[in-house]
Amino acid sequence: MITVTNVSLRYGDRKLFEDVNIKFTPGNCYGLIGANGAGKSTFLKILSGEIEAQTGDVHLGPGERLAVLKQNHFEYEEHEVLKVVMMGHARLYQVMQEKDAIYMKADFTDEDGMKAAELEGEFAELNGWEAESEAAILLKGLGIPEELHTKKMADLTGGDKVKVLLAQALFGKPDVLLLDEPTNHLDIKAIQWLEEFLINFENTVLVVSHDRHFLNKVCTHIADLDFGKIQIYVGNYDFWYESSQLALRMAQDANKKKEEKIKELQNFIARFSANASKSKQATSRKKLLDKISLDDIRPSSRRYPYVNFTPEREIGNDLLRVENLTKTIDGVKVLDNVSFIMNKEDKIALVGRDEIAHTTLFKILSGEMEPDSGSYKWGVTTSQAHFPKDNSEYFEGRDLNLVDWLRQYSPNDQSESFLRGFLGRMLFSGEEVLKKASVLSGGEKVRCMLSKMMLSGANVLLLDEPTNHLDLESITALNNGLTSYKGAMIFTSHDHQFVQTIANRIIEITPNGVIDKQLTYDEYLDNSELQKQVAEMYK
Repeated sequence: MITVTNVSLRYGDRKLFEDVNIKFTPGNCYGLIGANGAGKSTFLKILSGEIEAQTGDVHLGPGERLAVLKQNHFEYEEHEVLKVVMMGHARLYQVMQEKDAIYMKADFTDEDGMKAAELEGEFAELNGWEAESEAAILLKGLGIPEELHTKKMADLTGGDKVKVLLAQALFGKPDVLLLDEPTNHLDIKAIQWLEEFLINFENTVLVVSHDRHFLNKVCTHIADLDFGKIQIYVGNYDFWYESSQLALRMAQDANKKKEEKIKELQNFIARFSANASKSKQATSRKKLLDKISLDDIRPSSRRYPYVNFTPEREIGNDLLRVENLTKTIDGVKVLDNVSFIMNKEDKIALVGRDEIAHTTLFKILSGEMEPDSGSYKWGVTTSQAHFPKDNSEYFEGRDLNLVDWLRQYSPNDQSESFLRGFLGRMLFSGEEVLKKASVLSGGEKVRCMLSKMMLSGANVLLLDEPTNHLDLESITALNNGLTSYKGAMIFTSHDHQFVQTIANRIIEITPNGVIDKQLTYDEYLDNSELQKQVAEMYK
């Protein structure tokens, strides 16, 4: 358990937290959410002791141990992988080192023998005899093969280093576990393993993540950071989002009878409870949901951009034909005879390990890059809009304010009031529209690129990782906008829920061919025979 009492933190005139009083209890997983810049990561650092609050205290239960997912991927370069994991339990690792140092002494004394006996007793109490096997199990679960366990961290790829640091945080069953964006750089198998680990974890977890599917799977509660306060809500992210929207509608309808509101709330809770899976997390969550009263749900102050792609013309049946596209970049063949036909109703998700292959295909289909061989042909009724993963060329060196920047892409030379209104719906209000395009943050640039695409009226969208840099509110708005989009699209994203709720066709480009299935993402992942085929094609 971890208790926060009267914690406050300011940076200059900016208030991040003020008099936060909260208790995080064992058996629960809390998803810490808040707008970009609200202070989620800072709050975790206060809990871990890395940053000191200006007022208040943070207390762990007596004798309890806290573990944190480290963010410095180069901290342990000269250490062996297995030992880095065991360093997650600092006292156990210290006992191991002291014990080994004593046994290596050439002049072993009676005093050394007594000290060694003490250490051996503590080693056993800390479950030291199982330490190496537990560390190995964690590494294997996250996809680090046994042959890497004795390598130095410097020998690992960046993605594997992230997994080792995650295994370090999970090691030794900590009483409180703090995870800041734990799914970053993880492949789908590692994410699924982590989800199951946290679902079955019996102690206290606080997690910050932009992955809504992950939050929905593992969280029993949502801790909402808003207005410098943290409010705890029962349920996962979807329940929090839907309940906050329901509360907003109820608040706006002041004339609605309380009995009608209560019935609406009961129906809402029943719908979410019925969708609960059989996991321990979901079962305990369902019991808590049933106890919610009308006063427990409140409107959120969150602002969601308005994302709505409207095609100017309907697509004909002849959409896109790709035949034997091949492309080599820096001596590596990233596309090898890729062929497929895109149909009118298709919302295709490109999935798989090779992100360079996806980006290369998008660049070829948008006319930014020529293939080495093969061809593609767009139908005459199509118009395409491309969202590139790297959008820097649209902003660097641009001395335009946002109104003038967007005017470049307005097909009908729209008025300034129209452009200001359009930017306002994308959360650029008041004087913000006069900001220079060259100084925007990553999330602001993405919202500008989406505005550009919406103005185009395209009936085919090519989207390369559009959820990167976005906060949960913008991801949710984009997800809803693309779900209702009447055109066709090809896209890629690391956001599981985004892919699952939008795609009706999955294409995976492997080194040994293309797998192309008319399935949802979950159906694709849950098909064991298909996944065996996928694994073989990566060998």
